[in-house]
Amino acid sequence: MSIIEITALDDPRLSDFSHHTDVYLRNSTGGTGLYIAESLLVLERALAAGHEPRSVLALGTSASDAVALIGDPSIPVFTGPGELLADLTGYALHRGVIAAMHRPVQPSIETVLTDARRIVVLENVVDPTNVGAIFRSAAGLGADAVLITPRCADPLYRRSVRVSMGTVLQVPWTRLTGDWTEARRALLASGFHIAALALEPGAVSLRAFAARAPERVALVLGAEAEGLTPGAVAAADTIVQIPMAHGIDSLNVAATAAVAMYAIA
Repeated sequence: MSIIEITALDDPRLSDFSHHTDVYLRNSTGGTGLYIAESLLVLERALAAGHEPRSVLALGTSASDAVALIGDPSIPVFTGPGELLADLTGYALHRGVIAAMHRPVQPSIETVLTDARRIVVLENVVDPTNVGAIFRSAAGLGADAVLITPRCADPLYRRSVRVSMGTVLQVPWTRLTGDWTEARRALLASGFHIAALALEPGAVSLRAFAARAPERVALVLGAEAEGLTPGAVAAADTIVQIPMAHGIDSLNVAATAAVAMYAIA
């Protein structure tokens, strides 16, 4: 594979990196779309997950590292001055490498839940940073899978992937397509007890729930400000909350996810 030195930005093969939003990339091809893998570590994890790169943009010696990592002479690896690459992308390549990756086909809920024992369900968590942080905790604390609702931020948005340190490429996940009635039916069919983290009357403490946690648990977490919708609360088998001190009522959703996953691991 040859490294392609760029001195101008008119090469059409650079269009994947040209100031595009995550939404544009998701819908930019006739197939499943693209996402951006940022850093050699994330690229390595993407390749390990079986994802295929379309092109790579690299700074300095990172270009040679990317060539060695990919090992496919048909994948172009572009390099050039940092200022030029920043003009192309709209941001500095602090991590040395970004790769345009083909999105994998979304697996079915049944496939994701097979053999899973501890999962996380994210309802309408729209901040990509929180989504990425939750995936990192899910990977580190032993969650087997993540389900997300239609309004949840895409785990393959660049910021989500970066914050997760590429763990969104390691933890199985898929997007729910129906309402909570359908989601509850699918979870119950796979033997899951649905535990919703919410500030509701009659909620049990996380410590008490963890002490007798069922074999299969789906932890449901909601958006930062709004919390869980009534539909999510109604679909739960148990409402759980983390007891708080100093007059604080709740934690950031990513912190809540980490605490809850650790408690029931």
